[in-house]
Amino acid sequence: MAIPLLLPDAPVVAWWPGEPPASPSADPVGQLAQRRITDAFAARSPSRAIQRRRTTYAPGDTDLAWTRITTWRALLAAALDQPPHETVSSVEVAGEAESPSTDLLAGWLAARLQVPVSRKRATRGEGVVSVRLERRSGPIELTRPDGKVGTLTQPGQPDRRVALQRRKARDCLAEELRRLDPDEVYAEALDGLTKIAKGGRRTLGVSHDGSARQGGRSPAQGAAAAGDLADGPAQPLRHTPSDTEPQHPRSPHQARR
Repeated sequence: MAIPLLLPDAPVVAWWPGEPPASPSADPVGQLAQRRITDAFAARSPSRAIQRRRTTYAPGDTDLAWTRITTWRALLAAALDQPPHETVSSVEVAGEAESPSTDLLAGWLAARLQVPVSRKRATRGEGVVSVRLERRSGPIELTRPDGKVGTLTQPGQPDRRVALQRRKARDCLAEELRRLDPDEVYAEALDGLTKIAKGGRRTLGVSHDGSARQGGRSPAQGAAAAGDLADGPAQPLRHTPSDTEPQHPRSPHQARR
């Protein structure tokens, strides 16, 4: 019934604030839209929902679970852009068990860095809790146990406190509405979900004994790691703060990111 109301050549964006269809691009509303925005947190099982987004992905799809980790992506890319430009040998991403944003962050790092990435369940904290990039001179670690303020730790530098508070769903939507072209980096992150290893728990504040697995890039490739991470959508909006709590009602087990 919406078809007669559409202007010729007018861009159309579809947003499902609740449970999305199994395949957004095949849905009658989704077929009309250039951009299709879903939110895995509205599903009964958010982690399973983001896996379904991988199997049904079509150009123009995106999910607010991805928008919420824009700041995490920007901070990690900026950290790797600073010397020493060393090879990242392995990555550990920790977060809540039902956190599709944590899954996507791990998938993005696996796709971009092409190194072993493990996805662990944090024993405390909500949503994405920590990311650890292993390097020869010492790890880069970004942690956010309280859901508001993060701490960036790098070898030879003082700890840096950074704002990592959550944004409202309307702010995430505004970010996505600034672009109508397909988000190819999101597609890569979905594909990277198949490359991460899951299992175990990470206790924040306990040192990681982490025998880092080898198999990272060569030194020449490692120097380009920051460029690989930063190589996302050309629009600067992809580096604006995100990572938020959705505003639509959910049951308690869905309320966490």
